[in-house]
Amino acid sequence: MSVIEMFTQLQCGLSADQDIREEIRKVVQTLEQTAREILILLQGVHQEAGFNNIPAKSSKAREHFGTVRTQLKELATKFPSEQYYRFHDQWRFVLQRLVFQAAFLVYLESEQLVTREAVCEILGIECGREKGFHLDIEDYLSGVLNLASELSRLAVNSVTAGDYARPLRIATFINELDFGFRLLNLKNDSLRKRYDGLKYDVKKIEEVVYDLSIRGLNKTQTISEKPLSTTLSGEV
Repeated sequence: MSVIEMFTQLQCGLSADQDIREEIRKVVQTLEQTAREILILLQGVHQEAGFNNIPAKSSKAREHFGTVRTQLKELATKFPSEQYYRFHDQWRFVLQRLVFQAAFLVYLESEQLVTREAVCEILGIECGREKGFHLDIEDYLSGVLNLASELSRLAVNSVTAGDYARPLRIATFINELDFGFRLLNLKNDSLRKRYDGLKYDVKKIEEVVYDLSIRGLNKTQTISEKPLSTTLSGEV
C-alpha cells in the first residue's frame, strides 16, 4: 500500500468520525433546548406564587421528560454502543443538567434524593454500561451537586415567600447529602472541585436557618422535624 493510499483510508476514517459527531451534535442541540424549557418551568417555584403551584409544575415537567426520553433514544442510535465513552464529551454536560433537573423535580415532589436508578427511569436510559447508552456514575453525582446549589437558592426564596419551615427541611437534606459525599473517595478532579463547592451551599443554608432562629421565625417547625442542633451539627 502506497503512502497516498494509506492516508486516503485515514481520511475516510476521519470523515466517518466527523459525520457521527455532527449527527450527535444535532440531537444534543434538541436536548439542550428541551433542558432549557424544563429549567424555566422548574425555576418558577422560586417565585412567590410558585410555592403554591408545585404539583402543576411537576406534572408539566414530567411531560417534558417524555420528550427527553425520545431524544435520548434517538441519540443512542447515532453511534456504535461500544463507543459510548469515545463520544461521551458530546452529551456529558447536557446529561448532567438533565440529571440535576430530574433530581430537583423529585425533591419538589417528595423532598427525597432521587436514586441513580430513578433518574435512569425518568430519562429512559440504562444504569449499566454493558447495556449501551447509560448514566455514568460521575454524571449522576455531578447532577446531584447542582441540586445542592439550587436548594440553597430555594431556601432563601422560601423565606421571602413566608415559608419558614422549608429552609429547615432543606438544611437537613443538604447536610445528609454532604455526609454522603464524604463517604466517597473522589479522585476525579472535576467532580472533586464541584464537591468542594458544596460546603458553600451548606454554609449559605445554615446562615438562612440561623437568621430565622434569631428572629424567632422558626417556630413553625413541627415536632416531627429534627431539632436544629442535630441537623446542623456537622462541621463544614
